[in-house]
Amino acid sequence: MTPRDDSADGRWSDLDRPPLNAGALRRALVREGDGLWSGVEVVRSTGSTNADLVALATAGKAEEGLVLVAEEQTAGRGRLDRQWTAPARSGLFFSVLLKPTEVPVARWGWLPLLTGVAVATGLSRAAGVDTSLKWPNDLLVSVGGAERKAGGILAERAGTDAVVIGIGINVTLREDELPVPTAGSLALAGAVGTDRDPLLRAVLRSLEQWYVRWRTVEGDPVLSGLQETYAAGCATLGRTVRAELPGERSVVGEAVAVDGDGRLVLATGEGVQEPVGAGDVVHLRPA
Repeated sequence: MTPRDDSADGRWSDLDRPPLNAGALRRALVREGDGLWSGVEVVRSTGSTNADLVALATAGKAEEGLVLVAEEQTAGRGRLDRQWTAPARSGLFFSVLLKPTEVPVARWGWLPLLTGVAVATGLSRAAGVDTSLKWPNDLLVSVGGAERKAGGILAERAGTDAVVIGIGINVTLREDELPVPTAGSLALAGAVGTDRDPLLRAVLRSLEQWYVRWRTVEGDPVLSGLQETYAAGCATLGRTVRAELPGERSVVGEAVAVDGDGRLVLATGEGVQEPVGAGDVVHLRPA
């Protein structure tokens, strides 16, 4: 599907969900010479911003720091090609292109976790909502005292030197629009503001700060403060979970740590501490 540009379209059917202002976002985020973000493009609808940006990067047609935002995704994906659906303009659906060439590839697995920290930090500031992170890639909020998923992160390689990170955040999704009962949104969690323009600016500024800090120390999760910060905001730690792995194998244990490679460490009933990587886990459920 060819993305349709929506940057100048002032018509919308839901007055609670105005379109993003692409020009204002560019003026706020793109700084010539000293900033990470090199461009911000807003399209009305596309299949997947991640797929579009991966294609551009692979073809050599995108610089580091390009942000692609869609008002609606018709084929949005989560991890393992799980479907992500939401009404148009009800959330933030965007992808960013990063080229962390100063960082050893072995540490690139931290990027989804870094993004989770950045998103949680940005939303806390701009929306006034307490968030937590479910390892490895979910953003959780509290709705009526229950934990609900309000966002997700998907990282994909693009060629040999780039990573595209997709972020989906439910902003104004109403109870009757939830795809599953365990989903939530910032509005349902009592956000003080649901204007998507300042929310997107806050998230991207936070992501820039964390990414630059991490890249400056060659991706070291300790020196950058990433490992400690992620653990402090990770709701998975301290809980007994079941990690379902390929081949119908599973590991049950208490999540006790996130190790230096970004893996979740489970303390099993046999007294063994077993790390599981995000790329190996099919599902992570309460045990």
